[in-house]
Amino acid sequence: MPNMREIRERIASIQQILKITNAMYLMSSSKLKKARKSLECTEPFFYKLQSTIESVLEHTPHTRQLYFDRRKDIPEDKRKKGYIVITGDKGLCGSYNHNILKYTDQKLDEAADLDNCYLFVMGQVGRMYYQRRINSGKKASVDGEFLYTTQNPTLYRAKEVAEIVLEKFENRELDEVYLIYTDMVNSSLQETRTLRLLPFERKHFGKAADGTMKKLPKASFMPSPEEVMNYLIPQYAKGIIYGAMVEAFCCEQQSRMTAMDAATTSAKDMIKDLSLLYNRARQAAITQEITEVCGGAQSLVE
Repeated sequence: MPNMREIRERIASIQQILKITNAMYLMSSSKLKKARKSLECTEPFFYKLQSTIESVLEHTPHTRQLYFDRRKDIPEDKRKKGYIVITGDKGLCGSYNHNILKYTDQKLDEAADLDNCYLFVMGQVGRMYYQRRINSGKKASVDGEFLYTTQNPTLYRAKEVAEIVLEKFENRELDEVYLIYTDMVNSSLQETRTLRLLPFERKHFGKAADGTMKKLPKASFMPSPEEVMNYLIPQYAKGIIYGAMVEAFCCEQQSRMTAMDAATTSAKDMIKDLSLLYNRARQAAITQEITEVCGGAQSLVE
């Protein structure tokens, strides 16, 4: 049985860890609420953008738009695909990072030609993971200049990411762009998802919630529908990326809250067990001292 000093030191150490896990839980809870509120504040703007794009497509169905070009002339094994992968910057968030990286690896394994796959990884954990894969000889084209954090998502950061992938799509450096991120279904369920960012699908615009086509009022566009779309599409892409960033950030914080709550519970259980062990050791020491005193007194009497 460990002596009482060792047990006290272990209890003190666990109590310090308990303070840390409690603090991390509260911080993640605060960040989660703040991110959710920011997303709710910006959603009306992007919904209006979507409805405007729907209106342009409805009234000018024959308008050619670069970002809707599916490039059917390029065979599947020759198509250049970009993946924006949103991971975390830190650990201590359960299986959050593991799940998103495992899911991305599965997508890469399904690719017709890995040499035509390009990764744009957000988050330090993901960048370090794929850097190790490159060093181990596994091919995975990672943009080394794409250095974006996932902490505290902002519209400005989403705008920069959108500009990068839109430019590469315009220059035909990429034929398809996908977002891989974690979506929060509810507080207890998260799903890793793939969302195609480019090219856009016309059929995704103009549908109501029940799947039927919306009836939109007549409208005219100045100076031209093409000019209006050239302004709206980058804004809309920014909104999609921002939404994915916020969802992923919320999932990370929720996972960290769950992990810290489990760690706090385990720490309390360990303190309880160690306190019981300490009391037993203390009782044994007291009993031993009483026995020694009684033995000494008996010796004096004899």
